[in-house]
Amino acid sequence: MSDLTHPPRFAVFGQPITHSLSPRIHRHFAQGLGIALDYQAIEAAPEQFPATLARFAEHGGVGANVTLPLKEQAAGLCLELSPAARRCGAVNTLVRRDDGWFGDNTDGIGLVRDLEVHLGLSLRQRQVLLLGAGGAARGVVPALFEAGISELVVANRSVERARALAHDLAACGPIQVCD
Repeated sequence: MSDLTHPPRFAVFGQPITHSLSPRIHRHFAQGLGIALDYQAIEAAPEQFPATLARFAEHGGVGANVTLPLKEQAAGLCLELSPAARRCGAVNTLVRRDDGWFGDNTDGIGLVRDLEVHLGLSLRQRQVLLLGAGGAARGVVPALFEAGISELVVANRSVERARALAHDLAACGPIQVCD
């Protein structure tokens, strides 16, 4: 159990990660709500991520955010996945449970909420161009189709990676690919 001298530990994992504003943003919100927490940015190369995440848990880590290039790998390290994470095969949010990590993906719901609520944009019957085919892209594809888009074009430097995304998420709706 945490207290003010040992607040709960959280982190954002990625590579690179030094540019991340997440620690500052989370500390700001926590302070405003009177919540004590320890939130740090942790650099982790893909080959080091499983061991780094395990050490984080061993030292009291209870939750984490995951960014590039680790989102797909993070999904494979979870004992349980939310429906959104299972559908897209990528995780951006980890919660430590007694038996292991629970993974979720909030990329899609966050993007759709920003577009519809904050920008007042209806996605119904829209054609959408998505730049990139990594973990964040995997997270937003199902949510875009659920919001009612009619067509999605995925452009990526590696057309093979875009094709893999289109194949893996074909059940969501029509996805075209280009480089």
